[in-house]
This record gives sequence, structure tokens and C-alpha cells, in this order.
Amino acid sequence: MLRHHDDFDPEYDVEITRNYPLPPPLPCLLATPKVYSGCCLGLSAPFLDHLRAALPAQPSLSLSIGSGYGLLEALLLSPPYDLNIVGVEVQPSPNIYLPAESHRIVPGTRFLESLAAKAEAWLFVYPRRVGLVEEYMLEYTEKQTGSVRTVVWIGPTADWDDYRKCFESGWHVNVTSAGEVGGRAWETVAIARAIIIED
Repeated sequence: MLRHHDDFDPEYDVEITRNYPLPPPLPCLLATPKVYSGCCLGLSAPFLDHLRAALPAQPSLSLSIGSGYGLLEALLLSPPYDLNIVGVEVQPSPNIYLPAESHRIVPGTRFLESLAAKAEAWLFVYPRRVGLVEEYMLEYTEKQTGSVRTVVWIGPTADWDDYRKCFESGWHVNVTSAGEVGGRAWETVAIARAIIIED
């Protein structure tokens, strides 16, 4: 059964992050994609520019669901991107890059982060299962309990057909090879925009 995860006690969040050393320095991105420790994507300056254009500017919130070590999200938080982005990961989180205020932890894979209801955009990078995307979509879009207007999916091109069905109803999807926007050629970037029907 799916469960919602409300805000954690700040003392708990501090306890989770207290043992972390200072975050490692963020890499200076190049013009061509490179894989950095802590991120499965090939990252480049043009690729981050593409993501910044897809995600809403401050103060709108973007939620990265399954943020791992938090490198991509930490880069998007920092200049010149300066997005309002929060990473979500399952406990125990491997996060080392994100500050506590930009990081949420859910107790298990069957829990949804309730902050998804307030976010204007969601980011799924290499999600582990289709069901995760389906569960968020069902709870916060089909039931119309959320504010999300943009969903960005990034993963291996071979996996996209499994996820395509999540966006069949009520979404306009632009699918691009990551190689065309500064990423690796075997990865896909799908940007889904909610179709707004005017009364």
C-alpha cells in the first residue's frame, strides 16, 4: 500500500546529515558530456542549460525523485542555474551534495514524498521502476491533488518505451536524444507538459 511521507522532524533530518563531511566541490562542466562520480548521467554545460530551460525558474519548486548522491540537483541549485530544486531519496540516502534544506528522505520505496503536491515540476533520472512514476502520476495528477505541470524523464533510450504509457493521457511529450542536447547518445530526455483545458 502506498503511503504519503509528510515533513520530517528537523531534528531527524539534522541527525541524518550530521555525519556527512562538507560537500565535495562541484565539477566545472565541459562542453562535452562526462560521467562524474555520484551521477549516472553524462553531464555537460549544454545539457544543464537544456534542463534549466525545461524546469521552472525560481521561486517555483522542482522535485527530483530519486536524487541519489545529489550531484545533478546540487549543480542545478548553484549558479548559473539557480533553480529551486529539492532531491528525494529512499532511506538510507547516499546524498553527499545537497544541503539538508534541499533534500528529503522517504522511509521506503512504497512511500511518496508529499512535497510532490506543491512542486510545479518533477524530475526522474534513471528511475528504477515504472511503478514509481505511475504512483506519483496517479496520486498527484489523475486525482488532481497536485500542481505539477512539467515532468522530465531521463534514462536509457531502451527503457523509454516502458515509461511512455505514463504520459499517454493529458500530456504533450517531447522526446529528444540526449546526444542532441549535450548528453550521451544512448540516453533519452523526455519532457512532458500538462495539457491545460480551458473552461
